[in-house]
Amino acid sequence: MADTLETQLSDPKNDIEWRIARLGPWFHNLHLPGGIRTAPEHPLGDFPAFKWKTIASSLPSDLSGWSALDIGCNAGFYSFELARRGARVTGIDLDEHYLRQARWASEIVGNGDRVDFIRMTVYDLARSSEKYDLVLFMGLFYHLRYPLLALDIISGKVKKLMVFQTLTMPGEDVIDPEENLPIDNRERMLDSGWPKMAFIEKSLAGDPTNWWAPNHSAVTAILRSSGFRVLARIGHEIYLCEPHSTDPWDMAELKRNELASVFGTEDGNPFPEEGL
Repeated sequence: MADTLETQLSDPKNDIEWRIARLGPWFHNLHLPGGIRTAPEHPLGDFPAFKWKTIASSLPSDLSGWSALDIGCNAGFYSFELARRGARVTGIDLDEHYLRQARWASEIVGNGDRVDFIRMTVYDLARSSEKYDLVLFMGLFYHLRYPLLALDIISGKVKKLMVFQTLTMPGEDVIDPEENLPIDNRERMLDSGWPKMAFIEKSLAGDPTNWWAPNHSAVTAILRSSGFRVLARIGHEIYLCEPHSTDPWDMAELKRNELASVFGTEDGNPFPEEGL
């Protein structure tokens, strides 16, 4: 995440605030006991609490007995909120800086014992047989060089619900493309409602890992092609999904073979025990 969206706690006044300052800078403004916050001067405001307020009402208030996966968990804000509702949560992130923050915070918040934080990438999930009732895939898609590969992997991990959020480019129109677009009719792709994803070769908002910006039509199309049914658009750039019972285009075998080429185990199956 770009440094411009991280912040350092200034003027710490007690032991916890000094620890927050030493663990900084922070991207998640965690709300800790005693009214202490990790990033009270966050440039986006109370982030990501305002995003959680958008999705909270779309998820069950009681997640007891549910397993949850928070992909790109950062300092663990969403993980702790899901644990507060009773879920057993696994938070994964590649950045050890954020994981140190999350593991420390888990000792402070009241439900940290319900959360495990693991250093791994979304692609590493291909080598795991674990499935989860609920998956949060928030704010990571557009940072990935291989975003559809990630979604194909995740589609084999969701049992009930997924919350998906991504940076998008402007455009609300949606068209229903032909079942088979003639090759000499490619100008159709220039229509405003055609699913499009802009590639960002250089940098956006000072962050060179911002690679992609799909439009709304592309987001829904990509989710469908990855094996999800979009239940609702529950907020700006945020979608609630459930897994399809079957691949909508009967492409499961193709996906399985492609994933096996990249992640395959000795038996050629990237998903031990259960498969895609």
